[in-house]
Amino acid sequence: MSFGTAVITPRWLYVLAAATPSRFGDPLIWDETLEHVDFSKIQAGDVVGIGVHTGNALRGYFVGRIARERGAFVVFGGVHPTLYPDEPFERGGACAVVRGDGDLAWGQVLSDFVAGTARRTYEGGRVSGDELKLARWDLMPKNAYMWASVQTVRGCPKHCSFCSVWRTDGQKPRQRSVDAVIEEIVALRRKGFRFIALADDNFYSVSLTDMQLAERQKNTARVEQLKAIRQERFELMEQMAKLPGDMIFFTQITMESAEDPAFLKAMRAAHILGALVGVESVTPQGLKEVYKDFNLAGEELVDSLQVFKKHGIHVLGSFIFGLSSDRPETFDATVELAQRAGVTFAQFVMLTPFCGTIDFERWEKSFAGNPPTVEGVPLTRYWLIPPEKRPKMFLPHPTMQSDEMRERTQAVWDRFYSLENIWKRSQCTPHLKARLAFVLISKLYRQMYASTGIATDSARRARANQWARWISKACRGLFAAKPMPELQIPDARIVAENPLNVLT
Repeated sequence: MSFGTAVITPRWLYVLAAATPSRFGDPLIWDETLEHVDFSKIQAGDVVGIGVHTGNALRGYFVGRIARERGAFVVFGGVHPTLYPDEPFERGGACAVVRGDGDLAWGQVLSDFVAGTARRTYEGGRVSGDELKLARWDLMPKNAYMWASVQTVRGCPKHCSFCSVWRTDGQKPRQRSVDAVIEEIVALRRKGFRFIALADDNFYSVSLTDMQLAERQKNTARVEQLKAIRQERFELMEQMAKLPGDMIFFTQITMESAEDPAFLKAMRAAHILGALVGVESVTPQGLKEVYKDFNLAGEELVDSLQVFKKHGIHVLGSFIFGLSSDRPETFDATVELAQRAGVTFAQFVMLTPFCGTIDFERWEKSFAGNPPTVEGVPLTRYWLIPPEKRPKMFLPHPTMQSDEMRERTQAVWDRFYSLENIWKRSQCTPHLKARLAFVLISKLYRQMYASTGIATDSARRARANQWARWISKACRGLFAAKPMPELQIPDARIVAENPLNVLT
């Protein structure tokens, strides 16, 4: 769906632009969140790179086939082709597929194409932190995005059953250098972006629990490694604290960070004022199901979430419905807990077996090689089913049917994002104009992530899309800031002789 404006810049597009060797000139970038591809711009002999995830694979394959028909050399990359490298050839007209990171592989693809030695598959692997590219933000269209995005680390040390990140990006954090991150942030602020998402798999790369476990195991090498990773996080935040005071950052972290006041204090000083926190479930049974029993539940969870608020960090709480332990009363309990905990925003998603995850593997095996089909497509390849015919719930539940689950989930969105509740939460903003902006943003978030994702009625989805389009255009101006073309990179870092003193 194209809205004409987008919330967050798709950083990977501009990273691949940076990975394009200069001898090939500047690439033409197309973000379909803004507008659909103009196929008339594709000529015979062009190289067309298409990045897809599971959710937009069907659209990506359509674009690929058209580009191939027009004589282009079509290359697919992204999380989904990494997991299913044969599918783009079978359905998307692919000439080549890049698995893993494209920071280095993309340039090799282009060079091989010109030399006539292009291969079918390229293994991009997991690029080290010091090799991760700075994005080419100079190629970004003006007035198209509300927030910019910068990546500081790839990979996540956790192993949640519903997430594929730790399998595709690895469990070893690959952190970019502090200087590279700050350089990119400054470049974006010069262009007028003061709201920036840190598009990381997990900004909290090392938890106190990780450190304590390594110390109990007397694994000296592991302890030193974790200390170094953690110290780099603090050095980055120390430099971010020197950036203009009007800047606001948003990131993604785990609940464990609530037990680390030094880290939260450093985040607040670094202008990291918001974080997506994966709560997932409010019950111990639910957390155990998704391999996330390091989280808290019940009143302990409320207290833990309120720690973020006390440190001046707004939480976007993420909750999952559809776990086998869920019951009808779980829905009300979840929204009530979210409100008591004071989370600023929340998302309530239905459990989906994303490919590459433990949940997907268990679900796929449950059919013993004979899954049901929809228009000839196996349910276990649901991303190839037209969206309007796709089930909204894939995993059978022991006590609730799909329609009941969907309706209860929608009701939770409606309740949390009622105008009355949004207005109450808007008290966290400093003045009336900001409160009104908060209301608009809350409604935009609800339209983009609830009505368009859960509704089965096509008319309701169309209305939700139209509302999201109108609200997104109105909201863009709320985030715009005056460009600061003269902004300089902060002074060089001064690292303490005993860096551990900085952490405590």
